[in-house]
Amino acid sequence: MAAISTASTIRGDGTQRLVTRALVPSRRRHSSTAALHFPRTSPGRDRAAAARGRAVAHGARHLKASGAHLRPGDGPEVSYGFIRDHVAVFPVAILCEVLGVSRSGYYDWARRPESRQAAADRVLAAEIRATHADSRGRYGSPRVHAALRAQGRRVGRKRVARLMRGMGLSARRGRRFRCTTDSRHAFPVAPNLLDRDFTAAAPDRVWLADLTYLWTAEGWLYLAVVLDLCTRRVVGWAMADHLGHELALAALDMAIACRRPAPGLLHHADRGVQYAAHGYRRRLAEHGMLCSMSRKGNCWDNAPMESFYATLKGELVEQRDYLTRDEARADVFQYLEGFYNRRRLHSALGYLTPEQKAATFQTAASAA
Repeated sequence: MAAISTASTIRGDGTQRLVTRALVPSRRRHSSTAALHFPRTSPGRDRAAAARGRAVAHGARHLKASGAHLRPGDGPEVSYGFIRDHVAVFPVAILCEVLGVSRSGYYDWARRPESRQAAADRVLAAEIRATHADSRGRYGSPRVHAALRAQGRRVGRKRVARLMRGMGLSARRGRRFRCTTDSRHAFPVAPNLLDRDFTAAAPDRVWLADLTYLWTAEGWLYLAVVLDLCTRRVVGWAMADHLGHELALAALDMAIACRRPAPGLLHHADRGVQYAAHGYRRRLAEHGMLCSMSRKGNCWDNAPMESFYATLKGELVEQRDYLTRDEARADVFQYLEGFYNRRRLHSALGYLTPEQKAATFQTAASAA
């Protein structure tokens, strides 16, 4: 049995998903009768059509962050800005046709002196792009806006959203989670003491635990996490190539060693065999923890934990194709310890990071 991993090297990948929009040159077939009424296209138009066809053949239809992100209400100026930012990659004619604007309109816009508002938008757009890249494409406009505000930038959320659409920037989207609990066992099951009360007055009052799996070319890699409900901080985690109760126990032991909680903490998990096993229940009792379990087949009884895994998979795992388990371990480690706990803004925390939320309790305790 392979050793359970709780640490590895930090790796990352800033790859942005490509949004494809095909541009297919239309062909008009003329019958002999139609030729009497419609003149042939000029040689210049034929050359332009051929150029469009060559551009499409060479990949112009694969516009990074394509015009699908733009909205009619944004006005043509947003499309013109998108074109200006991509003229080094794609011909103006192709960009104009994809975005549904005229070349003459674009060139008229490009020749005008830059207004004060346009200059301010250009500076802000660069800051938005840097913030989005720093999150490795994980942030949408609400979190980008919150990050800019945290840096002291006074800017409206709608303005950030408009500029992000113009640049084709959006958050990575994950799939809906599905339950993976194996409750077919003979171990005793604890009552649902949490009862969907997803509030906690302070850190280390309620912990949530669960398991998930990640596919690699070598096979499955399993991940166990313990999450503090109050701060949403990952306080314990472990990875292994098996789903034995030792995996869940390793994550719990890490959380206990790092946090040293007082007796009375409520520990909630599903009723899977890993959490119902005697060894796991014994460890909870040794540290004075109360054991709570979800109802059978009801993932929503542990919704914050399931939401965490949906975030992990949407922002990281589904963007990767792991060749080895070690590669996946390193990536998950970097996400948990390098990004999620320290840098990811959490909407349920008022767009604080888990560590920032925890720090507010430390500050209050010091002042008391």
